[in-house]
Amino acid sequence: MSEYSVVSVTAANFLAFVCCSALSWTSPELPKLVNSTDSPFYHDLSNEQQSWIGAFLPLGAIFGPIIFGYLSDRFGRKATLLSISVPMQACFLMQAFAKEIYLFYIARFVTGVAVGGSFTVLPMYIAEMSLDHHRGVLAVSMSVFICMGVLFCYAVGPYMSIVAFNCLLAAIAASFFVIFFIVGSETPHYHVFKNQHDRAKEVLLRIRAQSDEATEKELDQIKHVIENEESAGFVDIFTVKGLRKAEIISSALLIFQQFSGINAVLFYSEQIFQNAGSSLSGEYCAMIVGVVQLISCVLTASLANVFGRRTLLVLSGFGMALAEVTLGTYSYLDKNGTDVSAMSFLPIVSLVVYIVMYNFGFGPISWTVLSEMFPTNVRALATALNTSLCWVTSFFITKYFSTVSDSFGIGVCFLAFSVACFAAGLFSYFCVLETKGKSLKQIQDELNS
Repeated sequence: MSEYSVVSVTAANFLAFVCCSALSWTSPELPKLVNSTDSPFYHDLSNEQQSWIGAFLPLGAIFGPIIFGYLSDRFGRKATLLSISVPMQACFLMQAFAKEIYLFYIARFVTGVAVGGSFTVLPMYIAEMSLDHHRGVLAVSMSVFICMGVLFCYAVGPYMSIVAFNCLLAAIAASFFVIFFIVGSETPHYHVFKNQHDRAKEVLLRIRAQSDEATEKELDQIKHVIENEESAGFVDIFTVKGLRKAEIISSALLIFQQFSGINAVLFYSEQIFQNAGSSLSGEYCAMIVGVVQLISCVLTASLANVFGRRTLLVLSGFGMALAEVTLGTYSYLDKNGTDVSAMSFLPIVSLVVYIVMYNFGFGPISWTVLSEMFPTNVRALATALNTSLCWVTSFFITKYFSTVSDSFGIGVCFLAFSVACFAAGLFSYFCVLETKGKSLKQIQDELNS
């Protein structure tokens, strides 16, 4: 794997950093928006308005995969990734200076469209830039940058004003555009897909540390796969045997990922710890979770090609279930008057274990499997479909998490999430195809067998 390939993927991954700073933005910023001293509004925010500030991002993200998935096939992966950062810059600046709630709604929705597009195009870009035996490590690297974005938001957001923090995020998004424009490369698969074989060879020579003979061999393999793929459409995803199996596996993993409660945790970390009765302040607990998330993501990058995708997904599902049962039971007992002061450490410990187990499997591996399951002729369409489905699930969880937790208690929410995690572990054990070390063609052959 050449240094150029690593540099190109690393530069692209800075978009994941920006996106997940936007995802976790509500955790440090929402308390300021409802604080009369820090708030830019001339009125108090209702609980409904607060929930919409969180929910408009996943609502917008439902549409992002459709828009940017099409653009990635029309104009290329690199150009599409660059275009995603432009509306994000504008939205961060809007959030910095907006005085009306509807402007925050618009900014969060448009940011969501960009985030949804990122989670569609970026995994495709990484998969197509990677050699088979390095694909797992590079795919998990996206999650490392995701965790860095979350930690950055938790660690910096509480200590900067709304204006300063949003301007800083806009500057980071602009920096991504400049850096990736200079060092990023279009993928060889896209050039072959567009019958630009000479340009595909140039890219391969640049991103691979291999001989000219090995480059020609890899180019021939890419040509063979793409040129022998029959045209496919939306209906084929559900009627062709291999594509249908890929769709069931990919969509189920992403739905289970969301029903594990991850976006509820990211969006409302400080509030969760306050409501769960943690002995530490919410902002410090959120930072601890962010640090643990980053460390566990770094470890996952080395584990993905050792234990395989399926094994990590199974361990992740059951591990998250155990952690959330513990947190849910503690919170339920605390809400119903049981003295749990002797175990006040349990909320932070439970959430730390949950984050570790999430990042060992369902966090990064679900996206890795999605990027590997579909052939080139339908990859953009299938990725867009499944990413939109993921964000539909995320929208409902994010929008109604606060309502349900206020009505029934946060303990009931996490007990429900734990049931979904247990089901996710069972599904991974019995249904998920192992893709470690296999070429994209080998994966397709197994799905169609």
